[in-house]
Amino acid sequence: MAKKPRIVVIGAGMAGLTAANKLYTSTGSKDMFELFVVEGGNRIGGRINTSEFCGDRIEMGATWIHGIGGSPVHQIAQEINALESDQPWECMDGFPDEPKTIAEGGFELDASVVGPVSTLFKNLMDFAQGKVTEQSVLCSRNGGFGNGSVGAFLRQGLDAYWDSRKDFEELEGYGEWSRKLLEEAVFAMLENTQRTYTSAGDLFDLDFEAESEYRMFPGEEITISKGYSSIIEYLASVLPPGVIQLGRKVDKIEWQPQDNHHHNQGVDDSRPVKIHFVDGSYMLADHIIVTVSLGVLKAGTCKDSGMLFSPPLPSYKTDAISRLGYGVVNKLFLQLSPDGNKKPEFPSLEMAFRPSESELRHKKIPWWIRRTASLSPIYNNSNVLLSWFAGKEALQLETLSNEEITDVVSTTVSSLLSKPHREMKSENVSNGFCNGSESEVRFVKVLKTKWGSDPLFLGSYSYVAVGSSGADFDTMAEPLPKSPTGTVHHNPLQILFAGEATHRTHYSTTHGAYFSGLREANRLLQHYHCVEL
Repeated sequence: MAKKPRIVVIGAGMAGLTAANKLYTSTGSKDMFELFVVEGGNRIGGRINTSEFCGDRIEMGATWIHGIGGSPVHQIAQEINALESDQPWECMDGFPDEPKTIAEGGFELDASVVGPVSTLFKNLMDFAQGKVTEQSVLCSRNGGFGNGSVGAFLRQGLDAYWDSRKDFEELEGYGEWSRKLLEEAVFAMLENTQRTYTSAGDLFDLDFEAESEYRMFPGEEITISKGYSSIIEYLASVLPPGVIQLGRKVDKIEWQPQDNHHHNQGVDDSRPVKIHFVDGSYMLADHIIVTVSLGVLKAGTCKDSGMLFSPPLPSYKTDAISRLGYGVVNKLFLQLSPDGNKKPEFPSLEMAFRPSESELRHKKIPWWIRRTASLSPIYNNSNVLLSWFAGKEALQLETLSNEEITDVVSTTVSSLLSKPHREMKSENVSNGFCNGSESEVRFVKVLKTKWGSDPLFLGSYSYVAVGSSGADFDTMAEPLPKSPTGTVHHNPLQILFAGEATHRTHYSTTHGAYFSGLREANRLLQHYHCVEL
């Protein structure tokens, strides 16, 4: 009896488990394959990791369903009743209402300052993303701005906005802040939020042309009451015991690009792929679906850090891997120190800082917190606050002790919520936090994510960097070996690729990872004529 084809999925995240689930449950494929999922970590889920902090359910990784209309993640969440919960969970009441925007020095900004800049920023981003075509944003799409990045486009838009304003009235009551510097600080705050959405450490690295290829689903954005991990557990639940193997970290992948029938350096010719694990064991396969992060692929195709593939991947593949962007986004959760028996009501804060190089900056607020845009309760009246970090600041956060973090955030927030040397409106940020001139806000507990230094991820998600394009995602998705036109390789489809960084229009999302897993499972099902799309 002929050996069954063996398929090994590398990585038990959203893409890997979706592919395994599809291969295992498809009619016509029952008992047709030997299927394994090998995972380097000690848990399934990959960049999905639901956890708990101070009794609340929180997400260390993927957090939002980005649009419920047509999202496969939303559909699964509905089917398995994951959208209802008795326990409180992160962002269960959606986005915070009416955040307070406070500029460094403790100045609460009113709508007349924040509104026009927010509208400008939204119009510019809508234009960049192709949602609007009219040039109400004072910028042309082909106006030749800077390095062709979203960052350069946004700054050109801000300059054009300032140039068009004749009535540059100075503001009263904002200390040493001029109107222009305040507007720039608000604009920078909005840019910093955008950096966490895209994982681009610097928006000047984010390609403008490709921005309009990214697709969102319609409808509201929500979090999952029972946790994102419930989706992962559902996908894994159909797989028999022994299929998923945890703690199996891959060291090297040998494959056979040359169509030779004789043996190749100890690789069993009947199964062309040999997966070596760090513990010295190995596994042979006919097909592997590689779902590791773009960060791991970048490290594994860089000569300095050791090659993951032997022989190395073809240059068109490694070029796409090195051109595409892959950034770090981290989350910081902080529990507020209770004020006696009274539960504190902390405002949803948007923070407008002076630049790190400004002479007027508060010296005790370090650079890594100055490019953080917000600090908000994880739901209304929660005593757990959340802040998002991207780029260099996110990496810096990973190196800091909990004590350093609480000291800095406490200093920063206390100074923002203290009364500046002017009369504040009576309804201003009182909330029990601003009684003295610098009332101290203390935190008792900290939890931070460390996606950048985790060797299994080396970052968070992909973006189109300046110098790359959406076509690089398609190149990422191409299986190997690539046969010359009109020929069929003796051992086709040895290495298939899935994961968020292989989807041209839904990169950086869990649903993009889901679609990519389905795509590669279907590729193999079609190859073996168990056609089910």
